[in-house]
Amino acid sequence: MAMRNFYNGIKGLKVKELPAHLKPIFTVDHVKKTVSKGMDNYHQKYILTGSIDPLLHVCFGGMVFSYLVALPEERRHLAHAREHAAAH
Repeated sequence: MAMRNFYNGIKGLKVKELPAHLKPIFTVDHVKKTVSKGMDNYHQKYILTGSIDPLLHVCFGGMVFSYLVALPEERRHLAHAREHAAAH
């Protein structure tokens, strides 16, 4: 929903008008307010209701994080396997 609002806000702008439109959105104060509002909404939706979803979010986030940490090693391994297969 937020992306749709953002897109609708910039849809009719010309390229020269875009920096003036984006500058107030990306200030430190605005970003802090937005993150705080998002955390409050998350707290209301999941924490206060006693939902199990935060546990699932942590598990999924840990899985994604571990995959991203291991990705360079996997890419090196696949490149080495390709080189080895090409040599034989």
